[in-house]
Parts: sequence; C-alpha cells; structure tokens
Amino acid sequence: MENEHTEQKKKISLQEAMKQQLQNKKNQSIPGKANTNTLPTTKKMKSQQTKKTNNQRRRTGV
Repeated sequence: MENEHTEQKKKISLQEAMKQQLQNKKNQSIPGKANTNTLPTTKKMKSQQTKKTNNQRRRTGV
C-alpha cells in the first residue's frame, strides 16, 4: 500500500503537492483549535529580574 502512495506522489505536480500539504495543515489545525479553547491559555514569559534602584547618590554622598 505504501508503494502505491509513493508512486502517486511521484506522478503529481508540485502545485498539486502544495495543495495537498495546505489541505493537510488545515485539517490538522481545525481539531487543534478546538483543543486549545478548552485548555487555559498560557501567558508569554516575562523576565523575573527586577530593576535595581540607582543608589549612586547615596554611595557618593552628594
């Protein structure tokens, strides 16, 4: 059965192959979107390093 698929893939044009790839992506993204709606969305990671206050005046005594 796989041999038939590989022979068919060789015969199709590049444009047809791209259409099939796009269709496969669309088919995979539709169920994926349904699953992401049920799960809580994750927020983008932020840096946990806090800005240190500038204490140059205190150090120099000005």
